[in-house]
Order: sequence, then structure tokens, then C-alpha cells
Amino acid sequence: MPIRRRAALALPFLGLLPAGFARAQPPAAPPPVLFLHGNGDHAALWQTTLWRFESNGWPREYLRAVNLPDPLARDDDAVPQPMRSGSVEQTERLAEFVRIFRAETGAARIALAGNSRGGNPIRDFTVQQGGASQVSHAILCGTPNRGVMDWPERAGNEFNSRGRFLSRLNAGPEDVVEGTAFLTLRSDSNDLYAQPRAIWSPTPDRPTGTDVDGPELRGATNLVLPGLDHREVAYHGRAFAEMARFVAGRAPARIAVLPEARPTLDGLVTGTPGGVQTNRPVEGALVEVFRTDPETGARMGEAIHRRTTAADGRWGPVTVEAGWTLEVVVAAPGHPITHIYRSPFPRSSAVMHLRPARPLTEADRAAGGVLLLTRPRGYLALPRDAILLDGAVPADIPRGIARAATATLRLPAGELGRPIPALFNDERIVARAWPAAEGRIAVAELTW
Repeated sequence: MPIRRRAALALPFLGLLPAGFARAQPPAAPPPVLFLHGNGDHAALWQTTLWRFESNGWPREYLRAVNLPDPLARDDDAVPQPMRSGSVEQTERLAEFVRIFRAETGAARIALAGNSRGGNPIRDFTVQQGGASQVSHAILCGTPNRGVMDWPERAGNEFNSRGRFLSRLNAGPEDVVEGTAFLTLRSDSNDLYAQPRAIWSPTPDRPTGTDVDGPELRGATNLVLPGLDHREVAYHGRAFAEMARFVAGRAPARIAVLPEARPTLDGLVTGTPGGVQTNRPVEGALVEVFRTDPETGARMGEAIHRRTTAADGRWGPVTVEAGWTLEVVVAAPGHPITHIYRSPFPRSSAVMHLRPARPLTEADRAAGGVLLLTRPRGYLALPRDAILLDGAVPADIPRGIARAATATLRLPAGELGRPIPALFNDERIVARAWPAAEGRIAVAELTW
């Protein structure tokens, strides 16, 4: 189905890519691009997007995905809440990220891209707080610009269309500002948080006051990416193609990622104290990296890397080969020991952030072992996707609108020593489960 285009702005684009090149070449004076993640997420979700920009010639130092320390929004935007952030704090942090990035690159203006909640500070900073002179392009992917709901009992929530924050952003005749090119990317009808009914809530039939076109902005270039879900409109290859086209002024040379022979991986260990997702670094976490057999998930020798994090939470670097499958073990204080199985990394990454798995539940502890199949950059959707976990379609993935990012497999103790294949479309990970009685949990984490 073709991409639907709407209301394009007649604004200049920076940095045209040279025509007719076979290998990746740098665009002429590309603008630096800074990426913001969504509610509860972290910078690692932009990993594949960074690789795609690099594979089209963007210098690595011109690309930056940042962590917001407390990524979850408050229940009431004006009321402080432990380990959660308000809209004012998010905008202030973005302003500082922009200042630092411009200073380091020497660029007068940079491009900004945000997924979901990450688009809120981009709009606020650029349109409301005078940041337009520093921003050449603003790209909002699945951002609920018309809110997620309009319920009176949640009037103070950042995502309420009647709340103070969105009422202020949406008060003018247009939603953009002259001199900055705005792009929105949205789904046609598969975005969980742009629905006329609150299917994401305990009252799924309740009207929300919004609709599938809620992420659009008046005065922007508004593009529809049919079939993609709330996260894929930022992290999918089709989303990358539209971002690159918008910022560079022409289509990218490739969507695929060009591999490096010896990728170097690094990032932070961040915590989930009490089950609350934060991006604050964890000190004293032991991280071990093992090469695994891609067919069995078994370790191939001793750890190729071992480090205990200091106060900055950094766990690397480690150099691998582009074809290696990996097991990364994170033993962080106050969290389950998490065994993360990954398919090969084609390129280096400084944002391979490690967040231990959620706390074990009663059902987890009653089982011999637990394996989570998780997809950070999109949802697991049936019947849209081909999904098999241990040879069967997971029973906990709902059909219809994409809304599940994790599937759970619980195994008896007698089955912990065998390979467990996890398949999602073209990606395949073979993992192993570990004893839940030892406070261990396994994760097959999809990259694509």
C-alpha cells in the first residue's frame, strides 16, 4: 500500500546526498540529528536507526540518541512523583542536549527526532520556548499531539488533550513555527495510543476524544505509514527512509545496514527499582558477555568480557564479530539476574543499554524457568507478524491492533537445559532458560 502524503511545507532542506554513488558517502554538510525516546523507553531503541543513517554516510559524531533519566510521565504533570518526570523538566533537558550537541558539532542548527512522548519536548522547545533558531528539522513519530484521551478525572496528565500542557501547545492556528521544517509519521489505524476507543486501558470501549490522525500537526508534512505500530513509526526501516528523505532532501541510498567486521559495543546498565523504568545508571552491576552457538544458544567458551559497573553505569566496551550471537548476563543489585540473548550486531553501538528484566512474579517463581520474548522497537502483532516461541504461537499476544511488546514462556525445571528458538518474521534467536528459584530470568531480545 503506498504511503499517503499530506500538506507538505514549502521549506528548504539541508544537505543533499550526492547522486549515483555505489558505496556510502557522506552527504554534503548533513545536519546533526538528535533522537529522543518515548515514555518509559531509552536511547537504545534508536540503535537500528543510527546504523541506517551511518550506512548512508552520516558521520557517527553527527548522530546522537540521548537518555532522559526518568522517562515515565507523572500521573499529574504538575505534581512531583518519585522516579517520574514532568513536561517542564523534559523540555529543559532537551534544551541542554541541544546546546551541548551544537557546541560539539559546531552546527548552528540541528535536526530533532522523537518517538511518542519524545515529541512533546521537541514541540515545546521549538515552538513555545524559542528554540526554532537552533532546530532545522523536527520529526515527531507517533507523538500523541491531540492527546491519548480527554477524560476529566485525568485533567492534569501530560497526555490529556484538555490538560494544561497540550492545551497550550495546540492553542494557535498552526502547530508549527516558521523556519523549522516539521514532519509527523503515524500509522493508518494500528497505533495503540491513537484510537477512538481506549483499548489500552481497563475500559477498552470508553471513547478517548482522539482518533488515528491525532499525531498529525497543522502546518507540518504529515505522512501515514500503513500497518506500522506505535513504535515502528519511529524505528522501522520505512520510518527511517522518510526521516532521511526529509532531512537530506532526497531518498537514502539504502535501507539495509552495512556491516562492520568488528563492531564495538558499549552502553549503560540502568535500573527498574520497584518495577519503575528509569534510565539512571546502576553502580555495582556485574555484566558478562558470552559468544553463543546460534543453533543451540549454548555458550562457546568463557566470557569474552566481564566488568562491574562504576557510578556511571557503563558496562563496556567489548569488540565482537558481526556474525556472532551473544548472551549478556546482567547481575544488578535489587534486580533479577537477567540473561539476554541477542542476534548478531552488524555495527558498533555506544547505546547498547542494558535494563534488567522486570521482577519475578509468583507465577514465574512457581515455574522452573522463564523466558521473555521482547521487541523494544515495535510490538508483536497477530496476524500481522510470524511469531513462534519454542515452536508455538505465544498465547499471550492479542490479535488485532498491535499492543504487546513481550511474550512469556514458563518451563518446568526439567526443560531448562535445552535450546529454545524464538522467531519473529526474519529474525531468529536461540535462547536458554535459567532457574527461577535462583532469581534468574532469560530474555530473547529482538533487534529488528
